[in-house]
Amino acid sequence: MGIIRRAFGDEVEAHRGDSEDDADFEYLYRTAHILVRDADVARVREVIEGAEVSDSLVNGVTRLSLPDDLDVAAALDRLDVALGVGAATPDHVLWVVPGGCCPATEPEETKAADAWPEPNHRELDGKGVLVSVVDTGWHTPSATDPRSPWLAGVRGDEETIDPNAIHPYAGHGTFIAGVVRCEAPASDIYVEGYLTHGGAIFESEMIKQLVEALAKGPDVISFSGGTVTRGNRPSLAFEVFYENFLSKLKGTVLVAAAGNDDTREPFWPAAFPWSVSVGAIDRHGNKAEFSNYGSWVDVYALGVDVVNAFPHGTYTCTEPPHVGEVRHFDGLCRWSGTSFSTPVVAGKIAARMSRTGLSARAAADELLVEARNNAIVGVGAIL
Repeated sequence: MGIIRRAFGDEVEAHRGDSEDDADFEYLYRTAHILVRDADVARVREVIEGAEVSDSLVNGVTRLSLPDDLDVAAALDRLDVALGVGAATPDHVLWVVPGGCCPATEPEETKAADAWPEPNHRELDGKGVLVSVVDTGWHTPSATDPRSPWLAGVRGDEETIDPNAIHPYAGHGTFIAGVVRCEAPASDIYVEGYLTHGGAIFESEMIKQLVEALAKGPDVISFSGGTVTRGNRPSLAFEVFYENFLSKLKGTVLVAAAGNDDTREPFWPAAFPWSVSVGAIDRHGNKAEFSNYGSWVDVYALGVDVVNAFPHGTYTCTEPPHVGEVRHFDGLCRWSGTSFSTPVVAGKIAARMSRTGLSARAAADELLVEARNNAIVGVGAIL
């Protein structure tokens, strides 16, 4: 949580867990603001006098600012009583998930014993398929780096990286694009640079960016981020995103990371029935110790000690137990998390699409049948 706290400052509050530990929290949210459906704005403002429209966002959801004398928790408690639970929600913070909101793992230097990336030898797999990687942006030099030739032709929003001081979460989107390309070598990939603020973004901002991403017409969206929510209720912004936008596009599918908190509590948007939610396993088929799990997780794929593209340069660890440790990278790194099992599945969907002519949704459904046939007892469906 420290990275996000430093990036957002007083804009963010934490809903605490049972202890006083700063790292023990249930979710993060924007101070002094709430989210409501457009249809509920008037009745919410009747209950919360002084609430004002802060941003109309996109069709279906609005962000309201609260009066100075009322905090988010008190406002939501009042609205729960007056209008019913869920009429308004916090503006949750979504974060990329290499190892939880407070990462226990950071990018690691590769070793001789590490498994080298093995791009799919079916060179036409993914041809004609557009995959949108919604993440931290794209590191252009990786496209011409001899250590990651599979990234040639990938495009995206440029991520600014200082090779002398690689920042936390840097290269995350590029690494994910590399994982997709290893599964679908001919796929067209665009890496969106939305999670640049400490590897996190407000729910209200994310929905605007996702609608913009949809305008490019992607077949598959790979999203390695998310959040837990107030009362474990569905994320309001993502509900609206699906109802008013994604559901209107025939066949497009969102593949989402299940999260890295080793819990069965839902992680959004992965927990939605319309997404393909991805947990992580190791190379022996064991559930990764960090991976979330439960009936809402559709499938598990390799997410432990994955090796792929990473910027050249020096990285200083910021999270325990390696705070201050300096690591040096030469174009590749080893990383673990459901962040990286997610693009495995996104890439397999893209490859299946080009081989069969199926839509992304139909290809995903076929793959999930295959995964359930390969289920491992005590884990679940495996790809």
